[in-house]
Amino acid sequence: MADPHDRSDRFELIAACEGEQLASFANEVLEDDPPLSIRQDPRPKLLMQRVQEPVERRPFNLGEVVVTPAEVELSGTRGFAMVPGHDRTPTIVEALQEVETRQRDRRRQSWAESLHTAVEFETIEDQQ
Repeated sequence: MADPHDRSDRFELIAACEGEQLASFANEVLEDDPPLSIRQDPRPKLLMQRVQEPVERRPFNLGEVVVTPAEVELSGTRGFAMVPGHDRTPTIVEALQEVETRQRDRRRQSWAESLHTAVEFETIEDQQ
């Protein structure tokens, strides 16, 4: 099953979208045409989670966590945000999940239609 959060799967699902749906994605992203520059695109990354040991109060690395940071600049003011996990536009992910469902249903339908065309052969060994 394709996962819209996975980059490779997402591109495959986008390629399977209808033209109108792709246009709505583009319009959603470009709707306001804000005068800002993106200094760092939002991309999931690993970040070391550092915590403090409670007895001796020494810091230690607990492990890596997935975060999605982004940085923009608007009128000379820089802004930065980081959210835990893979942050994607929910409406796009939902639409891609619907495309994946339709694509899976089409494949099942095609397979079901081709099943009745199967040919069974008898061999001499079967008759003995």
